[in-house]
Amino acid sequence: MRRIYFLFLSFWLLATQASFAQTGTLKLNLKQAEQFFLTRNYDLIAAGYDVERARADVITAKLFDNPELQYENLFYNHETKKFLQTSYQYGQYAASLSQLVKLAGKRNKNIKLAQTGTKLAEFEYFDLLRSLKFELRSTFYKSYFSASSVAVYQEQIRSTEQLLKAYELQLKMGNVANKDVIRIKSLLIGLKAELAGLLNELEDNYKDLKLLCGINAVTPLALVLNTEAIEHLTAEQLPYSQLLDSARLNRNDLKLAKTNLEYNEVNLKLQKAMAVPDVEISLSYDLKGNYPEKYTGLGLKIPIPLFNRNQGEIKKAKIGIDAANANIQKQELQLENDVFNAYRTAIRNEKLLKDIDPAFSSDFNKLISGLIKNFKERNISLIEFLDLYDAYKANTLQLNKLQLEQMNSRAELNYVTGTNIFK
Repeated sequence: MRRIYFLFLSFWLLATQASFAQTGTLKLNLKQAEQFFLTRNYDLIAAGYDVERARADVITAKLFDNPELQYENLFYNHETKKFLQTSYQYGQYAASLSQLVKLAGKRNKNIKLAQTGTKLAEFEYFDLLRSLKFELRSTFYKSYFSASSVAVYQEQIRSTEQLLKAYELQLKMGNVANKDVIRIKSLLIGLKAELAGLLNELEDNYKDLKLLCGINAVTPLALVLNTEAIEHLTAEQLPYSQLLDSARLNRNDLKLAKTNLEYNEVNLKLQKAMAVPDVEISLSYDLKGNYPEKYTGLGLKIPIPLFNRNQGEIKKAKIGIDAANANIQKQELQLENDVFNAYRTAIRNEKLLKDIDPAFSSDFNKLISGLIKNFKERNISLIEFLDLYDAYKANTLQLNKLQLEQMNSRAELNYVTGTNIFK
């Protein structure tokens, strides 16, 4: 029996956390992940193209309408039986040159509308950047702490497998009861099932992280997180009013809503201007088809706004202004609730983690060492030993979860304020 206890004790003392360091593994910290994200994220790249398209609309709006040239020639002269004659004696042709002149400042209003559309596209881009950056950080933290939890399971599974082999050997010698072997096998099956679920979750997190950062699917990742650097600033040190002011100043979704109102106001001015008819000025020349011959004329064409005065588009623009005002009120209320909820959550998570004695983990490790000694001396049963070690595993996983919630709540404070308070 002393041999099995010595083997079991040795294994538990030598077991270490699983490492992701391997050939070809990409070691990635949060700063590097954000750099990859800014240059390789395809959603962000596509949104950048949308901004460029909006800027191209400004170029289009600044262009003047092209003049129109019209020419007409005699096709067939039945008297001379010849085609396309242009001479004064036998031919005939007419030509005109016209230019549309837009009135009521339509061109300038179109330029202003296109410029406001560019601002909309830019704010949409930056709001997408804000959302994706929060998703990146949240996914990074979930992946990191899931990997830490996987290591805990792998360590316990390796230890339990070694224990099972030793107990099966001792069972053949008649030194242990069969029920103890069954108990270890049952524990091992449960651990492997839990590990499989956790690995599936970790792979999903890695997949999302690689998509966000534009990393090849087959690239192994080893995430690095400096948890000591986060202790320099806490949510409690930040006044709620300061966070709210920061959100009102920096949130791009609120800027987007306000710019949408500006867009609809400019559009209303444009639609009212569209009700004013444009003038088309033309200069024409006719060889012999008019009086007098070699006729030169100056023309003016203008629609009469008798029926269509752009009433429908003007009404739609007014409705757009009302809708934009309502959306601003909604965004402001959403902003206040987002900041308040994120602030309270961050403080609660920090307090919960702060209330845990920092020495608790080391004390628990000492307890496990003492437990091994008692198990070696047969002062406690196998079931008591495994139950207490299972509590050790649960404690480690719970600490990982609390740290994850703390990091996520800080990332959410960055998100709801539109800033980078917690780096």
